[in-house]
Amino acid sequence: MDKLLIRGGRQLRGEVLISGAKNAALPELCAALLTDQPVVLHNVPRLQDVSTMLKLVRNMGVSAERDPNEQGGGTVRLNAGDLTRPEAPYELVKTMRASVLALGPLLARFGHAKVSLPGGCAIGSRPVDQHIKGLQAMGAEIVVEHGYMVARLPAGRTRLKGARILTDMVTVTGTENFLMAAALAEGETLLENAAQEPEIVDLAEMLIRMGAKIEGHGTSHIRIQGVEKLHGCEHAVVADRIEAGTFLCAVAAAGGEALLRHARGDHLDAVIDKLRDAGCDVACAQDGIRIASKGAEQLKAQSFSTTEYPGFPTDMQAQFMALNVIARGASMVTETIFENRFMHVNEMVRLGARIHVEGKVAMVEGVPQLSGATVMATDLRASASLVIAGLVAEGETLVDRIYHLDRGYDRMEAKLRGLGADIERVTGATA
Repeated sequence: MDKLLIRGGRQLRGEVLISGAKNAALPELCAALLTDQPVVLHNVPRLQDVSTMLKLVRNMGVSAERDPNEQGGGTVRLNAGDLTRPEAPYELVKTMRASVLALGPLLARFGHAKVSLPGGCAIGSRPVDQHIKGLQAMGAEIVVEHGYMVARLPAGRTRLKGARILTDMVTVTGTENFLMAAALAEGETLLENAAQEPEIVDLAEMLIRMGAKIEGHGTSHIRIQGVEKLHGCEHAVVADRIEAGTFLCAVAAAGGEALLRHARGDHLDAVIDKLRDAGCDVACAQDGIRIASKGAEQLKAQSFSTTEYPGFPTDMQAQFMALNVIARGASMVTETIFENRFMHVNEMVRLGARIHVEGKVAMVEGVPQLSGATVMATDLRASASLVIAGLVAEGETLVDRIYHLDRGYDRMEAKLRGLGADIERVTGATA
């Protein structure tokens, strides 16, 4: 099992190319299921979750070919014209919650689908009941049996029907599923309490290129006029704001200067505001985001609470906490999205951090220095936070179970080495 060995204490300087967003690429790969014509996606990141999704669609009978590009994400060419098996089996999706995104497109195009209940990081419950209720409102008949969601259209119907869908909570994957299903539905669908993330906007723009009629994406109210058929398209996946935010926190904590090429500052307002308040110099430009930091000697601890976009993202909570543990002063971090998203805390404490958790709140007291140790990654973003902590810790830090990291970061250690970090991937036998 691979691990990351980090020798801390080096500042980070240079440029890093931000990859395409995992959380945009996965639904966009599923969107290719909506048409029998070729779809070409550029800037697709090389991630374990993307590989899993490609295996999934190939298992359905989809042609999916990848052309790697060393300058960034690769190009994926898909053709679902010969799709023969509208099913997502458990053995292919047990590690990835995004598998639920196949449900809407398959049901909309074929009138039936069988999709395993999803897996993923163990950071809290991710109920699929909102997906089911929304698709039922569009006329689908759905039952959950033997770990699968089995969906079909009623007898005599050939298309889903437009509906008003008001979810009980803001759900990103739910909004994406409804967007894709409604694109081929009969009549108008109105999504209320819709998620507003940039990845949803990017998916909507791709669907519009395919011939969908969508208005209001990027707001809490999205209106879709269904069409009978969608065609193929060519689309570039938007830059990953969470990868960009992770590298911003890494440079902020370790000190130095860096340009994050392709990063979108307008997608990271809440994080950038906190970094500036912490004492970092952050500038957003057309070519990306520039950050300069003097590291721990200048950082001031920042309290924050996670919330839906455009608020502070839950996917950046752990990484910013890695900055807070070495910053001057105390801070309070409140997690409102997932109930188990403080699993990185015990591992940070092994490095010398002072953190006390009570329910949804973590109280952090900054320390002058962290000390290297062996730590274990528990989920995707926790992995990234431990890497950041290792970059500033004295001595060697060994991060175990980095398969979590590979699910969402495209060659993180190589990009960090490019910025001057002393970091290497090692096997279990050599660690």
